[in-house]
Amino acid sequence: MSLRSGLLKGLGFLLAFSVLIAAEHGRQQARAQDRTPAVAGQFYPGSEGELRSMLKELFDQAAPSKDIKNVVALISPHAGYVFSGGVAASAYNQIDRTRHYDNIFILGPSHYVGFEGASIYSKGNFITPLGTVKVNTKLADELIQKHKFFTSRGDAHLREHSVEVQLPFLQYRFGNNITIVPIVLGQSSPETCGNIADALRPYFNLKNLFVISTDFSHYPAYDDAKRVDKATADAIVSRSPENLLRVMQANERKGIPNLATSLCGWPCVLTLLYLTQNNPLADISLVQYKNSGDAAYGQKDRVVGYCAITVSLGETKAKKEPEEFNLNDEDKKELLRIARHTIEDYVKDRTIDALDSTRYSQGLTLCCGAFVTLHKQRQLRGCIGRFDASEPVYRAVQQMAVAAAAEDYRFPPVELQEINQLEIEISILTPMRKVSSINEIELGKHGVYIKKGMRAGTFLPQVATETGWSREELLGHCARDKAGIGWDGWKDAEIYVYEAKVFSEEEFRP
Repeated sequence: MSLRSGLLKGLGFLLAFSVLIAAEHGRQQARAQDRTPAVAGQFYPGSEGELRSMLKELFDQAAPSKDIKNVVALISPHAGYVFSGGVAASAYNQIDRTRHYDNIFILGPSHYVGFEGASIYSKGNFITPLGTVKVNTKLADELIQKHKFFTSRGDAHLREHSVEVQLPFLQYRFGNNITIVPIVLGQSSPETCGNIADALRPYFNLKNLFVISTDFSHYPAYDDAKRVDKATADAIVSRSPENLLRVMQANERKGIPNLATSLCGWPCVLTLLYLTQNNPLADISLVQYKNSGDAAYGQKDRVVGYCAITVSLGETKAKKEPEEFNLNDEDKKELLRIARHTIEDYVKDRTIDALDSTRYSQGLTLCCGAFVTLHKQRQLRGCIGRFDASEPVYRAVQQMAVAAAAEDYRFPPVELQEINQLEIEISILTPMRKVSSINEIELGKHGVYIKKGMRAGTFLPQVATETGWSREELLGHCARDKAGIGWDGWKDAEIYVYEAKVFSEEEFRP
C-alpha cells in the first residue's frame, strides 16, 4: 500500500469516526432538549411500577363518570398525589378514554419564575416514569412567533411541577399516544389572559383538550377553606371572568387567617373563562371538591383546596334558556325570602344553606341570570349579578345575595346591625342580544351591556327610568362609569340589550 493510499484510508476512517461522533453528539443534544422529570419521587412515585399502581388506586376510588358529553377542558389540582391525586383522577375520569384529541393544551402557573405572559415549551418532548410524551413543537413555535406574549424561556419549565404532574394521569388514561402543548403562565394581568385566550380560541373545540392545572385556597383552616373554595368554584361555574376576579378580591378582604391565595393558577383559570365567556354551548360542571385536610396525611389547621371541574361543548346550554320566563307572586316572594334568609345567615356566621330543589315551583328551577340589589334608606348599599344562565334561578339569587352583601368592592360588607334596614330588590334577566343600532334600545324596558376588549359594564333597565337619561346619556354613563372606556367609548363597542323582571320586598308589604 502506498503512503498516499494509506493516508487516504486513514483520513477516511477518521472522517467516518468523526461523523459517528457528531451524530452521537447530535442525538445527545436532542435528548438534552427533552424535559426530564423534576418532581418524580416527590410529588408522585419515581418508578414506573409504583406510579402505575398508585394511579390505578386513585382511579378506582375516583368519582365515577357523570357521562358528560364532549369534554373539551378540565380543571385539575397539581399538589402531591397523596393529597390531591384523588380529585385529579375524578377530573380525568370524566373524559371518554376512547376519544382522541389532536392536541392537549396544558396550562399551569409558574411557581418559581416571575414574568408577564406565558412560556410554551418547544425544545423537545416531556419524559415521565411512564415514558415519553410528544410535544407539538411545530404548533408551539407557530404560537411563539405569532404572539409577543408567548415566549420559549426554558427556566419557566425547568423546575415547574404544575404541567408535569398532569402527565401521568393523561398517560394512564390514554397511553403515550398523545400530543401536548405545555404552557406555563406567569402572574399575567387579566388583559394578557384575555389575549392568550384569543390566541388559543381557534383550538378551543371538540378536536382538542385543555387541562387547567391549579389548586384552590392555600393554608386557611379546614372550614374556612371550604367556604372560600365554594365561592371561587361558583364563580368559575358562572363562566364570568368578572365574577372570578371579584370573588378573589372579596376573599382577600375578608381577612381569613392564613389565606395566601384563593386560586394559585388564577391566570390559567381566567384564560379558560375568557375562552368560554361568549360561547353559549359551553357548560362548566363541578365534579368534586376536597382539601388536603381530607387526606390521610393532611392536617385541619392549614389546608390546600382542590377541585375537579369539567367544561363541555354541546346543545345543553341553549336548551336550558327558556324562551319565555314568568314568575307569579308566590315565586317572587320565595326568591326574596331566600335572599334575605341567605344574607342573615351569611352575615351572622358565614354559613350558606343547601337549598332543596324539590321545594320549589317549576319556574324557580329554570336557569336564568340574576341581580340582587340592596338599598339602605333609599341609598344603594350593594348590587351584584350575572348574566350567565348556568344555574336555577333560586340558586343564582342565593349566590348573588351573598355577593351583594359581602363582595361589592364599592361598599364595605354588610354588618349585622344593618340587616333590618336593608331593602332587597331582585332582577331576573332574559338572555342578551346584540344590537346594530342604539335605536333598538327601549328605555325602561332594556338593560344595556357594553363590551370593548376586556372591559365591560352594564346598567339594569330601571336605571334609565330612575335617572331620566336619554339613550346617549345612558350609554355614555355606562361606558365611562361602568366599563371604564370613556364617555364616547360606546360608539365603537359591542352593545347588547336584555330585559329584566324586577321586584322588591316593598311591593309585597301590607
